[in-house]
Amino acid sequence: MVDDDTDASGPRVCDDMTVEVALAVMAGARVDHLTLCDGDDQYTGLITRARLAVLRDSSTYTDRIRLREVLDGPSTSPGAVEEHDRAADLRALAL
Repeated sequence: MVDDDTDASGPRVCDDMTVEVALAVMAGARVDHLTLCDGDDQYTGLITRARLAVLRDSSTYTDRIRLREVLDGPSTSPGAVEEHDRAADLRALAL
């Protein structure tokens, strides 16, 4: 994990990290989102604790799910991710 102060602030982690590890990192760092990077350290998106919590509570969850598997595509700001997560949460509740 690399900590970096860019537009996508927050701890930077590799997008092959599992959901369980990501949740533990967020809890330890006391943050509500992580900045994701690929193997070449290129930005791939953001993920929020709320989105991962909804995923972990779903019936399709396994402890092998990687962060890159839950991204719909790169986002440019935590606000954009939070808006997307709220929509995803509402869709999950409607199921």
